[in-house]
Amino acid sequence: MPRVIAIANQKGGVGKTTTAINLAASLAAAERRVLAVDIDPQGNLTSGLGRRAREPRRSLYEALIDQVPLDEVIVATDLEHLFLAPADRNLTGAEVELVPLLAREYRLKEALAPLAGRFDYVFIDCPPSLGLLTVNALAAADRILVPLQCEYFALEGISELMNTLRRIQRALNPALDVEGVLLTMVDERMNLTQQVMTEVRNHFGERVFKAQIPRSVRLAEAPSFGKPILLYDIRSKGSEAYLDLAKELMAHEKKGPGQGALRASS
Repeated sequence: MPRVIAIANQKGGVGKTTTAINLAASLAAAERRVLAVDIDPQGNLTSGLGRRAREPRRSLYEALIDQVPLDEVIVATDLEHLFLAPADRNLTGAEVELVPLLAREYRLKEALAPLAGRFDYVFIDCPPSLGLLTVNALAAADRILVPLQCEYFALEGISELMNTLRRIQRALNPALDVEGVLLTMVDERMNLTQQVMTEVRNHFGERVFKAQIPRSVRLAEAPSFGKPILLYDIRSKGSEAYLDLAKELMAHEKKGPGQGALRASS
């Protein structure tokens, strides 16, 4: 069975898509079979992996609304072991179109079910909101990975996300757990960064990944070329950071249930 990990934070600009692209690519480089799922109508994961959102093809919209098999939606990427379920602008309307549908919260979970034996990891890149698309991602996931920008306002939003997780656990997905909190856009020269890092580690303890993602011009440039940082500049600090994160995540594979992460309700 694959590990299905939703990358979520209702605050925008914290590095969700950057993490989805580069963590998926780093694991694919380690010969793990990876599926990246773009459930954000902006389609940045799709374009960041070199597949323009405007290309004429089926997308995750058809899988969610028309129940087209996900096999007919998935496309290859520049990495042998990495595949993509792309988004397009039609997903914008999915929030409304899902409302009257039966079992609307489980459409993504149902779409992923037939692919269980094909992938080691499935990463779901969520929109910066807590609407039905994000609820679908959290209902389908085993774990949630939370990118957290090292700024004060980022701390305020994460408590709301944890409250949402507790509601999802109670109502839709009791097995949902927290894979970890990832510190992003880290600049250790800034006092504020140091303060936020200390507060986050004091609050979340073992749930904070040891790997942390630095502020990086090269990381910011890579999506405009449709490449993960691994293919754009493998020697950059951003590339090294995501490779370290991938190693840390793979280390969780060896741990038994409940050891790799802590409950959101704890």
